[in-house]
Amino acid sequence: MQVKETVADGLKREFQVSVPAADIDAQVDARLVDLKDKVKLNGFRPGKVPVSHLKRVYGRSVAAETIDKLVRETNDGIFAERGFRLATEPKITMPQDQKEVEDILAGKSDLNYTVAIEVVPTFELADFKSFSVEKPVVEVSDSDVDDAIKRIADANRAYSDKGEGAKAETGDRVTVSFVGKIDDVAFDGGTGSDIPVVIGSGSFIPGFEDQLVGIAQGETRTIKVTFPANYASETLAGKPAEFETTATKVEAPQETTIDDEFAKTLGMESLEKLKEAAKARLAAEYAGASRMRVKRQLLDRLDETHKFEAPPSLVEQEFAVMWQSINAEMQQNGKTFADEETTEEAAREEYRKIADRRVRLGLVLSEIGEKNKIQVTDDEVSRAVIERARQMPGREKEVWDFYRSNNEALAQLRAPIYEDKVVDYILELANVTDKPVTREELYKDDDDKTAA
Repeated sequence: MQVKETVADGLKREFQVSVPAADIDAQVDARLVDLKDKVKLNGFRPGKVPVSHLKRVYGRSVAAETIDKLVRETNDGIFAERGFRLATEPKITMPQDQKEVEDILAGKSDLNYTVAIEVVPTFELADFKSFSVEKPVVEVSDSDVDDAIKRIADANRAYSDKGEGAKAETGDRVTVSFVGKIDDVAFDGGTGSDIPVVIGSGSFIPGFEDQLVGIAQGETRTIKVTFPANYASETLAGKPAEFETTATKVEAPQETTIDDEFAKTLGMESLEKLKEAAKARLAAEYAGASRMRVKRQLLDRLDETHKFEAPPSLVEQEFAVMWQSINAEMQQNGKTFADEETTEEAAREEYRKIADRRVRLGLVLSEIGEKNKIQVTDDEVSRAVIERARQMPGREKEVWDFYRSNNEALAQLRAPIYEDKVVDYILELANVTDKPVTREELYKDDDDKTAA
């Protein structure tokens, strides 16, 4: 067998491989001998079929199978001998001329093919003990807890009938029945009966709630609105519509007394227990936001300390996925690149940089995990599946069955768990210091770091 490297350009490699016909023929004969005791042919006792006869009957198919196996083993040997880790599947170019193919299958001609690959670059990992990371810490204050309790109270407040003739104001709850029409024709989903609407909640189509201000019980109005360009239904998106709307009830919000009785309506023993639960939830939220900021810092540090060429094909794949998502989101929201104060060319360049960063960081995290034998256990994946199932009450079994029968979906759950375990490993080595911050500072957007 002869192997000649014909291309060595950056991370791209290409080899010309020649496998002698005699090697192929020898492996075909060995395979036929193995089949001799397994096949049954009319006129022959088991195990007594001559190899020459088997070759006439199965020679071509066995040769094709042997060549496929030989090519895979040869390629694996080439890559292993040179210490290559492949970024993508190898591209194999086999002979196309029909006569040449027939001669190879018949053992009359050597097999000559090319294999092109893109390799994962080699790089040195940084000294993680030299990393310094600030962990933002927010203490849950009494005012934070009080604000959270008030939000809960507002969401669970009671309403009372304002009485005959009373007009609706912002904040009131109006129960309405309506029939929606476009071009004077009723449309699917445009009819509703006894639907409660809190004016100012923003739960209905923009403009609908505003036109309910001043309406009285029993009054009918024609409300004119335009469906948003990004409305879920494509048949309605961007279209003007009229809703013949009748108010059947007008109610005013009542002040909620935040006490033990209120807490009991929420299933808590007392107001104190409600506050403890709210504080614990806020602490978990702050910890989650802090974790995201620490992870951002760490990824930025990894990016700074690991500069190498990312495999172009992987960058292109990552960019393609991102670009498709960006275009779909912009189309859904009815926006253009000009609305974002940029151009398509500039946006492409920016997102290619982000794709390059993501690929490099993925390779770095993978290298750290492999070198330190970091693994995700089946129990950890199962817990993630259970958590997903809990998020869809009533469909738990459906979710469970979906993940258990879909390896790709399981891999998507496994990936972030693996990434977090690698991040935790680095943080154990890094110098992490707590930095007290305000809630506003913790949740402040970093517009210039959306690439992470």
